[in-house]
Amino acid sequence: MTSILLIGAGKSATTLIDYLLNNAVNENWTVTVADMDLKLAEEKVNFHSKAKAIQLDVAKLDELERLITEHHMVISMLPAFMHMDVARFCLKHKKHMATASYVSDEMQELDGDARKAGIIMLNEIGLDPGVDHMTAMQTLDKLRNRGCVITGFETFTGGLMAPESESNPWKYKFTWNPRNVVMAASGGAVKFLQGGKFKYIPYHKVFRRTEVIDIDGFGEFEAYANRDSIKYIQLYNLDGVKTIYRGTLRRIGFSKAWDVFVQLGATDDSYVMENTDKLTHREFINSFLFYHPTDSVETKLAMLLKLDHDSDEMRKVAWLGLFKEEPVGLSKPSTPAQILQHILEKKWTLEPGEKDMIVMWHKFNYVEHGIPHEMNATLAVKGDDDLHTAMAKTVGIPLGIAVKNMLNGNITSPGVHIPNTKEIYQPVLKELEEFGIKCTEKVVY
Repeated sequence: MTSILLIGAGKSATTLIDYLLNNAVNENWTVTVADMDLKLAEEKVNFHSKAKAIQLDVAKLDELERLITEHHMVISMLPAFMHMDVARFCLKHKKHMATASYVSDEMQELDGDARKAGIIMLNEIGLDPGVDHMTAMQTLDKLRNRGCVITGFETFTGGLMAPESESNPWKYKFTWNPRNVVMAASGGAVKFLQGGKFKYIPYHKVFRRTEVIDIDGFGEFEAYANRDSIKYIQLYNLDGVKTIYRGTLRRIGFSKAWDVFVQLGATDDSYVMENTDKLTHREFINSFLFYHPTDSVETKLAMLLKLDHDSDEMRKVAWLGLFKEEPVGLSKPSTPAQILQHILEKKWTLEPGEKDMIVMWHKFNYVEHGIPHEMNATLAVKGDDDLHTAMAKTVGIPLGIAVKNMLNGNITSPGVHIPNTKEIYQPVLKELEEFGIKCTEKVVY
C-alpha cells in the first residue's frame, strides 16, 4: 500500500484532498492530511476509510522528519517559504515531493542531489504556475512541430469572482492564500520582453502600468505584469522570441485602487508596527499620512495621492472599512502587510453560496510559411460553492493527477522540475479534460 502525506489543509487543498481520496481505493493509497488545525484536517478527510487527519506543527522538525520517513510521497501545501525543510527531509530520505509553489533559488539548488537520489521534486504544478505552463507548452510544442517560428507569447491568469457573485465594488475576494495577494509583485522589479526590448517595472509602478484585455465571452479585464517573465524564454524554449509577458487579470478598476495601498506603504512587510493591539482601521491608514491638527484621514489621503474625494479609488477603500474606528483585532506585533491582510479578510472572505471563477488567456504570435499569425487560447472554470472553488479545483486537481502519475511510474525523470515537459504535461492535461479544464483555441489571423 502506498502512503501519501499531505501537509497543509487550507483553501487550495480542498479539491486536492477530494481527488486523492476518490482515487485511494483503486490506487491502493492511504492519505494522511496534516495541519496545525486538527479540526480543519478532520473536516477535509471526513472519516474516509483510507485517510487520517493529524495535527502537525511544521516548526517541530523532529516530528516533521518522522512523518516524512513514514510515507512514500509528500505533498506540501504550506506557504512557499516553508517548503525547504520539507524538501531537505524528502531528499535525505529519498521521498518524492510535489508542491504548487514557484521554484525558489534554494529549491533549484537541490536539483543535482535529487537526480543523484533518484527522486522527483515537482513544483509549480497548480494553476498559475502550473496549468499555465502545461497549456502553453502543449500549444508551443504543437506549433513548433508544424515548423512555426514563435515570435511572441503572452499569458494572463486571474482568480476572480463569478459574474453572479461580483457583489462588492472591487469585484474581488480571496480564493487562495491572502498573503500572496497582499504581497503580489513585491519581490523586486517586474521583468519582461516586448518588441525585442527588455522592460522593467519597479514595484511602486506595477499597478499603474496595466493594459485592458477583452476576452471573448468574458468581457474586459485589466492586467498587470507578474514577476520575472524573462526566465521563461529558456524554460519554454523560446530563444529568439520578441515578446514574452506574464500577467495577472483583475476586473477594471482594481489596480488603481490597490495602488493606494502600495503608495501608502501599507503592503510593506519589512518592519513591525508599534501598538498593533490598539490600532483601529482608521488609525492604521492615518499612520502613513502626514500630521495635521484638523484635516481628516480622508482629506489627507486624497491630497497625498491626488485623488478626488468621490473617486472610485476612495469609494473602494471606504467600502473595505478602512476609515472606520473599528479595532484591527491583532494582538501580536505585525507588519503593515499583515495588518492590511487581516483587515481585508473581514470583507474579502467568500460567503456561503458565493462562487469564484478562474480565467486564463494565452496569446501566441508565430510565423508559418512566411505568414504571421496570432492564436488565442482561453480557459475558464467556475467554482461550485465557497468551499469547492474554481481556485481549489485548478490548483488541486493538476497536483493530484501529477502525484498519481509519479506514483504509477508515468513521470520518472528525477530532479527539481516544473511541468514544462511532455512527460509531465501530457498525462495531466489529458485527465484534466475529464474535469472540464481545457483551453479553447482560436486563430485570430
